[in-house]
Amino acid sequence: MQLFQDLVLEIQRGESLAIIGRSGAGKSTLLSLLAGLDTPTEGRILFDGQPLDTLDDAARAQLRLQQISFIFQSFHLLPELDALDNVRLPLEIQGRADADAQARHWLEQVGLGARLDHYPAQLSGGEQQRVAIARAFATEPKILFADEPTGNLDDDTGHQIIEQLFRLNADVGTTLVLITHDTDLAARCQRRLHLHNGRLEEVSA
Repeated sequence: MQLFQDLVLEIQRGESLAIIGRSGAGKSTLLSLLAGLDTPTEGRILFDGQPLDTLDDAARAQLRLQQISFIFQSFHLLPELDALDNVRLPLEIQGRADADAQARHWLEQVGLGARLDHYPAQLSGGEQQRVAIARAFATEPKILFADEPTGNLDDDTGHQIIEQLFRLNADVGTTLVLITHDTDLAARCQRRLHLHNGRLEEVSA
């Protein structure tokens, strides 16, 4: 049984897009396919005109390292690293000579300039998500995928995270693709698509 049916999606550079739908509809699977974490059994996914299925695992990993970032519901911070090192690590893997300065800059951008040496266990959920946002933007990705970025946060904290996410997106011009149940978050995007019965349908404003 195919999860998706006649699914066609084109994402423009710099736009913000929300994919909404019920639990089990395949939203996270679709994100994994778009990001090259999985490969489709049929059809093709192109990134800047490059078919992802023509790349081997190492090449897709390199593409994600250099051009794609993620923000997850569960933050995915490394518990043994402090906030600064969590943001600095992907920059060092990229080979950036300015890794330390960039990590400090982006943590300041999300209001954590005074929390650089704090470990995830010493940070609130909202602070951990802000570290994740700093890490995502610090690598200067072409596209940022966010999977339920406010799912583990209370309403007030979630609203603050939404404001920071879209402020940084507007400042940097990174393409933003959100997977979310949060109607307020989805409404902030330029486009909204509903995933239902394996098909994507445009949601009018």
